[in-house]
Amino acid sequence: MEVEFLKSLIIPAQTKMAMLIMDGLGGLPLEPGGKTELETACTPHLDALAELSALGLTIPVGPGITPGSGPGHLAIFGYDPIRYEIGRGVLEALGVDFDLGPDDVAARGNFCSIDQDGLITDRRAGRLPTVASQELAKLLQTIRIEGVEFFIRVVREHRFAFVMRAPGLGDALTETDPQKIGVPALPVSALHPDSEKSSQLANQFVQQARRLLADKYPANMILLRGFARYPTLPTYPELFGLRAAAIALHGMYRGVARLAGMQVLPVAGETLADEFTSLEKNWPDFDFFYLHVKKTDTAGEEGDFERKVRVIEEVDALLPRLMALKPDVVIVSGDHSSPAVLKSHSWHPVPTLIYSKYVRADGIAEFGERACGRGNLGTLPAKDIMPIALANAGRIAKLGA
Repeated sequence: MEVEFLKSLIIPAQTKMAMLIMDGLGGLPLEPGGKTELETACTPHLDALAELSALGLTIPVGPGITPGSGPGHLAIFGYDPIRYEIGRGVLEALGVDFDLGPDDVAARGNFCSIDQDGLITDRRAGRLPTVASQELAKLLQTIRIEGVEFFIRVVREHRFAFVMRAPGLGDALTETDPQKIGVPALPVSALHPDSEKSSQLANQFVQQARRLLADKYPANMILLRGFARYPTLPTYPELFGLRAAAIALHGMYRGVARLAGMQVLPVAGETLADEFTSLEKNWPDFDFFYLHVKKTDTAGEEGDFERKVRVIEEVDALLPRLMALKPDVVIVSGDHSSPAVLKSHSWHPVPTLIYSKYVRADGIAEFGERACGRGNLGTLPAKDIMPIALANAGRIAKLGA
């Protein structure tokens, strides 16, 4: 369903909605016929909620398409991720509250490790501590090239937002990150003539950065990806009439929420429990809450099946704190699958539930891939979840007489 059409049917209501997103939630068994991470986890609260909910499997982009976190989130937020394509760099910059302007091109940066031959040995520089990245960012901020301003803002650990500001910059650029080790970083190339200036400036910056970082091992080089300019996206207040809030610890997810018009709330701490505390504190002030859990995806990408199971169990233990707030609608899902056995994002549909007193509950007391495959929602595009949730919240009018 197109969001512009849906906008014409939106009506006000005094209802509360919560969307709990476990990043990379979907998984696979370690052995054929076994259980996935979600099916392995002991989740009594999620199972009890599933029994009262409509279950299904969601496809973020399309069958067989492996999505990044940006497209995956846009989809579950109700947008068509193919129509509204947003570069990773914009999300990183917005996630650290950088005020992107019309002359800016942003990218996601990683500090990385290279050997004496210039070959990448670690794309994340050993997941460099944030405090170390902050010192290195100050060093990079000293780079000067005529006719352009550069901004470096640390996101978390080895990650930073990179922004170029100058007139006439295009964002049709290739990435320097080859996504594997044992090879050198790639040069930035222009994919369109209007991006030639951008590619030259980015390459000059990378060359100077390499010289500055030469003795800073393990962070002796940088990688840049997801070059993008600020897009235009219709917002939740405009589309759905929702006062929407986001609770997320990591920059990219704060960025995509901000693009959707959500107010990013402060979290006094670094734990999942701290996120739920922020939810409770701000519950009276908003109609819609998005709460993001990152560690499920991290464990999946690192191939740690058992740790992903433990993170899911931690979320389950906190779920009663959400339900005690008596939300009218609850969505539990993921932005994509990240099976530990693959150590990466994947194309597999994502387990999803929608709870409200108006759903046709499946009566299946289990939240897992196979259980959701038997649910009445079926297998559907992730972008269709928000219209269903809004209907259950009494926020969509009848079409026609």
